[in-house]
Amino acid sequence: MAMTVRIPAELDAQLEEIARARHMSKHAVIIEAAQRFASSEAKTAKVLSAIDEIADHYAETITRLEDA
Repeated sequence: MAMTVRIPAELDAQLEEIARARHMSKHAVIIEAAQRFASSEAKTAKVLSAIDEIADHYAETITRLEDA
């Protein structure tokens, strides 16, 4: 899917520097960054979901500990 993104000049310069150092295009650098971000967000969602499940499972114990 094609998309136009306006990038601030400072960020564009940083991306250009990274791309040059890694012998990649800026496009490839941006795709890699977006993939890393999406993966990180998915992992965060899994962790938060697990925390919610644990909190639900141990709600009574947590309440008893709060009152202790």
